[in-house]
Amino acid sequence: MHLAYPAVLSALLFCTGLYGVLARRNAILVLMSVELMLNAVNLNLVAFDVWLSKAAEETLHSGQALTLFTIAIAAAEIGIGLAIVLAVHRNRGTADIDRLRDTAEGHESPAADSTDSDAPATGTAAEKAEATA
Repeated sequence: MHLAYPAVLSALLFCTGLYGVLARRNAILVLMSVELMLNAVNLNLVAFDVWLSKAAEETLHSGQALTLFTIAIAAAEIGIGLAIVLAVHRNRGTADIDRLRDTAEGHESPAADSTDSDAPATGTAAEKAEATA
């Protein structure tokens, strides 16, 4: 088999994973997209290892060794990442990355502003910004 076939498939997998990381809001889908990107790298490592082993007399199979290392790192990453996502979901009730970023930065959600519209304002926005800084 020619080297172009796995290289093109790997590029398509990597681009799909990159789109998933950049476009998704759910943390679990982002983790799945990172796994897709790592699998694309693994496919490239094995394909180039096989291609280079045909040219060289002595084969070290370093691409396959790096692939096993990448698989082990990916398994640890998905285990720890999923545990963190589940703990955050349990505490905050959502796995939406944008909403988690807003709560971490101290921004109030629009739903909280609309429910407290009858309450008097305690200060201006500048005073609140100084208090949080």
